[in-house]
Amino acid sequence: MVKLNLSALPNLASTVAVPDYDPARLTSGIVHFGVGGFHRSHEAMYLDRLLNAGGSTDWAICGVGVLPFDAKMRDVFAGQDNLYTLVTKSPDGQQEARVIGAINQFLFAPDSPQAVIDKLADPNTKIVSLTVTEGGYSVNDATGQFDPSGAAIQHDLAAGAVPTTVFGYVTEGLRLRRERGLKPFAVMSCDNMQGNGHVAQLAFTSFARLKDPELGEWIAQNVAFPNSMVDRITPATTDGSRREVADEYGIEDGWPVMAESFTQWVLEDHFTLGRPAFETVGVQVVSDVEPYELMKLRLLNASHQAMSYLGLLASYTYVHEVCQQPRFTGFLLDYMKTEGVPTLRPVPGVDLDEYSHELISRFASPAIQDTLARLIFDASERIPKFLLPVVREQLAGSGDIDHAALVVASWAAYVEAVRDGQFPALQDVRAEMLTAAVSREAEEPAAFLQLKEVFGDLGQNGRFKSAYLAARQDLQENGPLTAMDKIKESHSRFKARMESVGNE
Repeated sequence: MVKLNLSALPNLASTVAVPDYDPARLTSGIVHFGVGGFHRSHEAMYLDRLLNAGGSTDWAICGVGVLPFDAKMRDVFAGQDNLYTLVTKSPDGQQEARVIGAINQFLFAPDSPQAVIDKLADPNTKIVSLTVTEGGYSVNDATGQFDPSGAAIQHDLAAGAVPTTVFGYVTEGLRLRRERGLKPFAVMSCDNMQGNGHVAQLAFTSFARLKDPELGEWIAQNVAFPNSMVDRITPATTDGSRREVADEYGIEDGWPVMAESFTQWVLEDHFTLGRPAFETVGVQVVSDVEPYELMKLRLLNASHQAMSYLGLLASYTYVHEVCQQPRFTGFLLDYMKTEGVPTLRPVPGVDLDEYSHELISRFASPAIQDTLARLIFDASERIPKFLLPVVREQLAGSGDIDHAALVVASWAAYVEAVRDGQFPALQDVRAEMLTAAVSREAEEPAAFLQLKEVFGDLGQNGRFKSAYLAARQDLQENGPLTAMDKIKESHSRFKARMESVGNE
């Protein structure tokens, strides 16, 4: 067994791929907030590819953690010289492992807030990238406006406050750069949201304007916020992951990353101080990201939500279990074809039917061991971004909404089951609010849809409310499998009638 660190790399070269560059000689040009599994399987992996191909050594990553649980990452990285093992697995069971060295520094902000601020103000820092989750931007889904009411944000808005949030740190870093006559870095969101660059721009400029109106305007006028679409299924690291890396490769790694072999990154070419040559290592650098991001959000991410509550209610645990069952895959493909795809623009170079079937193949891979429970974390932040935009567009165009209505109904049914002790506690920032809403439904049908923080005005739409109530009743009376079957049967009968009319 070899403890992963710089001195161990020569001994590991015969077992796994190791960096062709010297990680100790890198300079960080990117500061990244949110060093989780996805960042390490995606952005950091692309930088590792670039470095291995002889790319500039000035584009390494300085990771930053601002939350208490990030202390664990600090400790693991300190003991491993910031190295980690990435294992990728394909649907046919093939797997590859390599040691990634593209992260050359990690700062745990509570240890030294000033060290993070100094790094942001460093002239070498050209990009600040983010994976802070969909809810990390504090933008209200119902109003589309920045919400500064959180206690941590309020703390950071106070005059002279030492930052505690990503908003506080980035704004202070930009303030110092402006004061010192330095050009601003670009802020590159890598989170799953439509127009993630636009969302980041709204959030950071809004915060800065509240803190210092003049600075906020300078940020709005001078900082680039490129949009991006990111894709790679990356389940959470478990003790089983650590054992597998130890048994298969003889590496003692405190925080390895497991991911699928598929990866995609579509990035808008909009930066203030340049960028790495991402296009040379598989990134699609384009002028318009929107067609790609809508495809991914409304097909892949929405399908994750579609399968999760129905799957959990049907007593499944893993994504691949659900996606090896024809009743589920039929439901997912029908959702994509009849509801998701009609809301999309043409995607350059992509056949959407092939893409949909490829998603099912990816989901069905038993190698990944992704859990349904992971996919429902903070659903009240995810469903409004992934699924409800589809509902809105379908309602506006008199399109089908039956599949989406069943998904929302299954979410409510799951919250109800959690309340009744059938599942573990709900992991959602609005858990109390969601639970109270489903509890009111016995006396107030569709009370769940009245949560304006989640649904906005959708709860007032008669067609959506009717479809939701019918789906809720079907779930209660027949269970998730039969509820899915009935939608398929209804659509098959409708299609047959239309074909019959067309042949007359």
